[in-house]
Amino acid sequence: MSTPLPGLAGFFLALLLAPLLPALITRVKSIAAGRRGQPLLQGYRDLFKLLARGAVYSRTTSWVFRTGPVVGLAASAAGLLLVPWTGVGVASFPGDLVMLALLFALARFATVSAALDTGSAFEGMGASREAWFGALAEPALLLALASLARVAGSLSLEQALSLARAPGPAAILAAAALFVVFLVENSRVPVDDPTTHLELTMIHEVMVLDHTGPDLALIEYGAALKLWAFASLAVGALVPRTGRWLPDLGIALAGLLAMAVITGLVESTMARLRLRRVPQILVAASALAVLSLAVGMAGAAG
Repeated sequence: MSTPLPGLAGFFLALLLAPLLPALITRVKSIAAGRRGQPLLQGYRDLFKLLARGAVYSRTTSWVFRTGPVVGLAASAAGLLLVPWTGVGVASFPGDLVMLALLFALARFATVSAALDTGSAFEGMGASREAWFGALAEPALLLALASLARVAGSLSLEQALSLARAPGPAAILAAAALFVVFLVENSRVPVDDPTTHLELTMIHEVMVLDHTGPDLALIEYGAALKLWAFASLAVGALVPRTGRWLPDLGIALAGLLAMAVITGLVESTMARLRLRRVPQILVAASALAVLSLAVGMAGAAG
């Protein structure tokens, strides 16, 4: 059973620091390109600017478009509640890994529905790609988490990610699969470029083109929470825990910093893949997750 106070402290700390993670990735990319880059607090400034502006709605949209950002943010925040990124979760129960996948699927559904509600063929194209890649990423996510749960002997994420020893082959394979899912679910290079405005390559950005002001702020903040959650899953699969909250907090923050550096280096050294190549890397991630599960089951049987 998780302790409420440390779990809640970790959750609110994640809510506060989440906008820093995409800023760190951008800073790493800037350094790799020989540029100074934007300030680390730029994400917070952008959120406050958007919140201070008014929202504009098309006459063709309905309540689906207006509720999409709210539902997406609520689902992402609820998903973060289930991720024990400091080793201690807020809401931990057997089978919570399935609930985690369902919550992020709900966030995707809300974003896709809002994009389709505009009636724009352009946003419909992005929504179609998002649903396609999401359907391929979910099996890899669930299989990788199931593998970690099998190694830990518990269906709880808190037990599965709280390794008290060096990670074995099953955890390493699961972490590799989770890293691919992390890139796909957050529309990062080589799957998508979050900074591009080229029509034929946009996925996430094209779905939120009609959102303005506070609605866009909710979407951007929800994306930062989702980035933090998936990065924490990949880090938790590899980083052993001490069982003490403060040391585990420092370890988790160091792991997230390493994830930001690795992601920035990947985006600086790789180009975006062609769309037909993305399903191939997702199938490869699912294969890694299946192999991880098989290795974990063999180790438990031995």
